[in-house]
Amino acid sequence: MSYQVLARKWRPRNFASLVGQEHVVRALTHALDQQRLHHAYLFTGTRGVGKTTIARILAKALNCETGITSTPCGVCSACTEIDSGRFVDLIEVDAATNTKVEEMRQLLENSVYTPTSGRFKVYVIDEVHMLSRSAFNAMLKTLEEPPEHIKFILATTEPEKIPVTVLSRCLQFNLKQMPREAIFDHLGFILQQENTDTEPAALRLIARAAQGSMRDALSLLDQALAYAGGKLSEEAVRAMLGAIDQDYLFKLLEGLAQQDLSSMLAVASEMETRSLSFDSALQDLATLLHQTALAQSAPEALGRDLPERERILALAQQFDAEELQLHYQIALHGRRDLALAPDEYAGFSMSLMRMLAFRPAEAGGVSTPAKQQSRISSDSAPTKPAPAKPMVRGIAAVAVATAPAFDGNWPGLADQLRVSGVARQLAQQSELRSFDGESMELGLAFSAKHLAERTYQDKLRSALQEQFGKPIALKIVIGEISGNTAAVKAQSERQARQGKALEAIQGDAFVRDLMDTFDASIVSDSVKPT
Repeated sequence: MSYQVLARKWRPRNFASLVGQEHVVRALTHALDQQRLHHAYLFTGTRGVGKTTIARILAKALNCETGITSTPCGVCSACTEIDSGRFVDLIEVDAATNTKVEEMRQLLENSVYTPTSGRFKVYVIDEVHMLSRSAFNAMLKTLEEPPEHIKFILATTEPEKIPVTVLSRCLQFNLKQMPREAIFDHLGFILQQENTDTEPAALRLIARAAQGSMRDALSLLDQALAYAGGKLSEEAVRAMLGAIDQDYLFKLLEGLAQQDLSSMLAVASEMETRSLSFDSALQDLATLLHQTALAQSAPEALGRDLPERERILALAQQFDAEELQLHYQIALHGRRDLALAPDEYAGFSMSLMRMLAFRPAEAGGVSTPAKQQSRISSDSAPTKPAPAKPMVRGIAAVAVATAPAFDGNWPGLADQLRVSGVARQLAQQSELRSFDGESMELGLAFSAKHLAERTYQDKLRSALQEQFGKPIALKIVIGEISGNTAAVKAQSERQARQGKALEAIQGDAFVRDLMDTFDASIVSDSVKPT
């Protein structure tokens, strides 16, 4: 027999074997057991989290010969044919290649016929957001009043592209990214069943590289098994992934703490010699900086079984909290800009040099060699030391330097923030209620409360942290506002410019002659300021 890839061989065939989507399984199980069936389901989530798998299990649950059940038997003709992709009443459509309205109409015309062998005719439409607007319109009538024998199961990675008229007719389930531990445990179970030896550290590398996708994890596992040719070792997986040995990262941060650029560049050169991925290095460096920041503020949040726990705790003693925040931002920006660099080594080494060049001007409480020397010099001087300046030299140097001078002009600040889209609307529609340098409270009108979703708040908070060069706690309060917002200010300015433009037109001698001669009038809406 030909080899079957692990992603297909170990695809879950019932709800009990599904990993990482317990909230969806629970809702569907209760609905099936209580016979509370909807006519259209929508599964959303990133790639490889189980959307199509759940759709097929649901199709089996609806058509199993034992009856509608949350535990299909898996042995009847309906279950086995669905598993093998031969069930005539399960129609799977790839919307990415069937986008036209004619194809959707033909599909819907066939839906009126009763099932051939099953209880329900199930249509699974994958990547449904790729359908054209006309195709969506063709679906609406059938989705609104479907025949009793029809069930629609839609799947998409981009639900925001689906018209709200379609969304409102579906029962929606958002599938989460798989936790790393869940991926690690599942890969270990599979290799145990496959009688393959492995090192746990190798599976942790794969679980991390999969970035929440179980399908990606299984594909990487297949690739790693082929690469290793035997026991799956950490060294083999690192070589395959171009992953960075944690020791490199610790050496970089230890050199950073000692302000030793030579040792940091020596590590970077060794990484280049071994053809390691600098993109992965910056990603892993940001992860390590995050863990170090946790070790400073909430050490209990670090996993007790984390292999490098003690080393991270020791590293946390060598940095200020402000330094870690700035280094974290530099790592993120460095990774984003890596493609723009002359080459990856140049981009990576420049990020390291930025970390050394851009540091808090005065750090509190942590004694690094540079600070010790500064303290010795100041102790030997008879003059009174100058007060510490709350200035940070960093990526957003200009913006950060002006942070102490913030005069409460929130509309002006909202226009300057590096944020776009809905998050920018949130900034411009809100007004400042209070700000003490650490915590900011913004007011938002009831009519704009849809802007206050957690995602947009997080983006606004990140922009504020970049602006002020330190963590900012953000709170949005929905209620009455006075109107001191950037949006109101901009509207007032537009109206003022419009008024001046209209006055200029009305006062123009040539225009007045036209009005007098031809009994003409000015169409106010046609006047635009230049």
